[in-house]
Amino acid sequence: MKNIYLISALLVTLAACNRVTTTEVRLTSEAGDKYALQDDITFRKGKAPVALVTVNPADERQTIDGFGASITESSAFVLACLVPEQRKMVLHELFGEEGANFSATRTVIGSSDFTLKGHYSYDDIPGDDSLKYFSLAVHQDGWDKAVYPQIKDESFDMYQFIREVADIKASQSDPTWRLLGSPWTAPAWMKDNNLFYDHDNRRGGALLPKYYDAFARYFAKYLQAYRDAGVEFWAVTPENEPMGNDGSWESMDLTPDAEAEFIGKYLGPTLAQDFPDVQIFCFDQNTFEADRYTAAVYDRNADANRYTAGTALHWYGSTVSCFPEILDSLHALYPDKILMHTEGCVDNLGRPCWPGVSDYAGYQESGWFNNDAFWWGENATDWAYSTPWWPEWHPKYSPVHRYAQYIIDGVNHWMTGYIDWNSVLDSIGGPTHVQNYCGAQVMIDYNNDIIYFTPYHYAFRHFSRSMRPGDIALGVTTIADNPDLHVCAVKKAVSSQTSNIKHQTSYAINMLNRAQEPCSFNLQLGNYFATIHLPANCVETIEVTLPD
Repeated sequence: MKNIYLISALLVTLAACNRVTTTEVRLTSEAGDKYALQDDITFRKGKAPVALVTVNPADERQTIDGFGASITESSAFVLACLVPEQRKMVLHELFGEEGANFSATRTVIGSSDFTLKGHYSYDDIPGDDSLKYFSLAVHQDGWDKAVYPQIKDESFDMYQFIREVADIKASQSDPTWRLLGSPWTAPAWMKDNNLFYDHDNRRGGALLPKYYDAFARYFAKYLQAYRDAGVEFWAVTPENEPMGNDGSWESMDLTPDAEAEFIGKYLGPTLAQDFPDVQIFCFDQNTFEADRYTAAVYDRNADANRYTAGTALHWYGSTVSCFPEILDSLHALYPDKILMHTEGCVDNLGRPCWPGVSDYAGYQESGWFNNDAFWWGENATDWAYSTPWWPEWHPKYSPVHRYAQYIIDGVNHWMTGYIDWNSVLDSIGGPTHVQNYCGAQVMIDYNNDIIYFTPYHYAFRHFSRSMRPGDIALGVTTIADNPDLHVCAVKKAVSSQTSNIKHQTSYAINMLNRAQEPCSFNLQLGNYFATIHLPANCVETIEVTLPD
């Protein structure tokens, strides 16, 4: 009788090893699914008759750093227009363990285009080389209700925003949170034009070499102020968009060799002294132009190379491509350096488009706000939509498609994470002191008490929840010539215990179907395969734990 029980147990174990159901399947679709739980999918041991998509667990690539969105003064202002209970709901959906659980966040050091009035730094006393007057007060002092009558919480400013998120993260069982800071400009008195930006002459102004040391200490003052509040930073970049933005808003020109010198001689040594765990990422602008800065920082300056952990990238070079060949080239040249995406957004909202581009007119009236159809359809344009020399790189696009495809293709080409731009904005994509309106994952009409989570937020949720810091990206091969199908996969750093099988590994697979028709294909994952049925126009995540 004992042998019968042993044989029965063995057969059960063998059956479990040959057929495995998914841990979780989630779907977001144009049909209305919003990170909705789906029926399990069965993986069978063996080779698929025809595997159109293959995930290779042996092809381990980069370590994931995380996904999330940015904390800006504009976001803080909009949240301050909510009652505390509403604000708490929004923050827990974005940063909480049961929500999107953002693991990477960027914030602005000083003012940017997404501040209400702009034109400030944390030390605006000319010539204060000792930084005696450095202060975060401009982001701590809240809002004057006499000036902003829509405010419901006068105390909730950008400083409180960062601290509140830090508290949410500290209370979680997985408190992982990576906070990155970027200045749009140094204090105006440190620059050759003594201005935060010069719109008339289309330039930001350059950092004067005599103030390189003071600007490095400015970073240290900033990091120490937050450390004193219990908030630790993961990384900084020397400058947002060092190639400039034609003086459209706060900016600073920093040439490749100037950035290398600033990192190698000043910022790197300064942070190494008191903040050795804070990483430095160079560049912080559009991917297709990164090689100018990586060559200067990594190849021509040994000190800068030593202090720089990776390259920060933006997506504004194209609405249809993450420039995979450039990501592959950067990784091949500098395999020990991180490739982290630090800014992207749906821009040009609420603003008259360029001359001759009339098909975009009217969306401010007809509605991207509280209108899911806008975000799923090819309705959005960007700053270069009508640029005659780049039409193939900047067509109209679906925001959900752009985000999901960019992230999937980026992860497949060595990108370690993605940080979105403003986490929260108002119903027209502001406030912004230069009318540079953009989309956000959460858009709020505070006058009518409407909180709108855009469809791309739910699509983004797939990535932020399923690909966590420490997970390992895996090689993915797609045989089918299907431009609408995009797939990426990670091996989880911590495997779920779904059975009594001791040796097992958990995986997360994210898929985008951009087509207006459903598609089916066989997915091979190591020694197991499954038949996948994707609905039309959707993002789907499969999480599964398989025996090794």
